[in-house]
Amino acid sequence: MEQEITLKKEGKSMAFLKPLLAMLTPKFQKADLLPSLKKASITLLSILLFLGLWHLGSKALYNKEANFKIEKALTEQGQAAADAERACIASGESSCQPNTLPSPSQVWASLQSLITDHKVINADKAAFVEKMAVTNTKLVEKGKKAIVYTGRASFVDIVLTSIKTVFAGFLLALLIAVPIGVIIGLSPSLRSAFNWFIQIFKPVSPVVWYLLVFMIVKTLYIGDSSDNAFVISFISVGLCAMWATLVNTAMGVSSVDKDYINVAKVLKLGTFQKVFKVILPSSLPLIFTGLRITLSVAWMVLIAIELLAQSQGLGLFVWEEFQNGANDSNAKIIVAMFVIGIIGFLLDQVMLTVQNMVSFNKNEGV
Repeated sequence: MEQEITLKKEGKSMAFLKPLLAMLTPKFQKADLLPSLKKASITLLSILLFLGLWHLGSKALYNKEANFKIEKALTEQGQAAADAERACIASGESSCQPNTLPSPSQVWASLQSLITDHKVINADKAAFVEKMAVTNTKLVEKGKKAIVYTGRASFVDIVLTSIKTVFAGFLLALLIAVPIGVIIGLSPSLRSAFNWFIQIFKPVSPVVWYLLVFMIVKTLYIGDSSDNAFVISFISVGLCAMWATLVNTAMGVSSVDKDYINVAKVLKLGTFQKVFKVILPSSLPLIFTGLRITLSVAWMVLIAIELLAQSQGLGLFVWEEFQNGANDSNAKIIVAMFVIGIIGFLLDQVMLTVQNMVSFNKNEGV
């Protein structure tokens, strides 16, 4: 079986925060102030440079599309129409604004708008619950289902749905990949027998996994009117992302030091005792490396799968905003992009922390 490329020398993704964190620690010395300030300044300058280039790029694209709209009006309708188009663009009216890459300020405004929208929707939910409290109590007493709020979801609800889906898929991947990895890792014959299966299905696209899961779930739930989008999404995510954990678990189990196995034989440990007291503890570093890769892959493929499954998550949100084409749709897409990136970063740091807790070689960021 081919060895899975594992992550080595982890923890470097938090390096840009280390100068700032070091200044807050009790052991921080005055002699460290200048180097830490220098590193923090470089980090700040890189952020400002990124925002500056983004602003200039969005402005250039805005001007390019604005000039095109004005030239088109001049060519097709004459000078009066071109002047009217120029005045409309200058006025800031949404109907004639170029629909291109939004500036940082527009993205910030869209983020604030989404937060305000979340507060309004939460207030509507609370009002609905209060209004239906008596009715729902009577329905529950009669053994019927309570009436639930079915209004639109806020951006925060959408993000929470995506997080719930990715964790459900991650748990499914763990429950499938770790036991199978342990079993085939214990036997060279099984590793050879299953190698073709792993090598064929590991690179399959998330779109294909979605279609396969959709065929099965649709049949299993035939005649059921309930929404199966969440079930289809998390199963597709789990099946698509589990392969790194499967291969790394098999690698970890197969590479356990033979001295440990011999000690287990001397102590006359049973099969399950040998697995849980010797093999799994020795394999944990590689297993958690595989789990970390699995979680990262699960978060990446989630967006495409949510879009296809029509699950109320970030994938569907991005697609609907793209289809919507409103003046602030592009800015909302950029907000979603940053949220996806930040959540992916945080999930990776959580798994890195757990991995370092069980690893014999602690990885330190630089």
